[in-house]
Amino acid sequence: MGKITFYEDRDFQGRCYNCIGDCPNLRVYFSRCNSIRVDSGCWMIYERPNYQGHQYFLRRGEYPDYQHWMGLSDSVRSCRIIPDTSSHKLRLYERDDYRGLMSELTDDCACVPELFRLPEIYSLHVLEGCWVLYEMPNYRGRQYLLRPGDYRRYHDWGGADAKVGSLRRVTDLY
Repeated sequence: MGKITFYEDRDFQGRCYNCIGDCPNLRVYFSRCNSIRVDSGCWMIYERPNYQGHQYFLRRGEYPDYQHWMGLSDSVRSCRIIPDTSSHKLRLYERDDYRGLMSELTDDCACVPELFRLPEIYSLHVLEGCWVLYEMPNYRGRQYLLRPGDYRRYHDWGGADAKVGSLRRVTDLY
């Protein structure tokens, strides 16, 4: 189980809402979110209801304003707890539908293009664990939650294009 607290104002001020599980529509509890405290678990928050829009990965810690979670605004409309697993494995493919060169990953990768010599990744197969995909190297840019399953095209993980800069395993380090 996890626990996350959303605050309407910066620095953990204003009205707040505690959440212990997935919530597809947070708008009924608050109108804006300017700070977050994660007491336990790893979470993905979304700027729109029903797990849509920009995604932001949060680990245990304090985020006194939306810039600390790399947010673009104070809009947080849904959240999802990410299950912690002990093993992680995914396969990257240079073409859609699992075609072309395949590479396997079991640990974090700060620069996918450099390590695998692939400028773009068109399909993924997550075999074990949950991962966060970042569109730029060094865990920067847009973020996408990858749960175990098939991603035959970059649209399947919500990507606007096939850019994959870095990948990080979801682990609760505390």
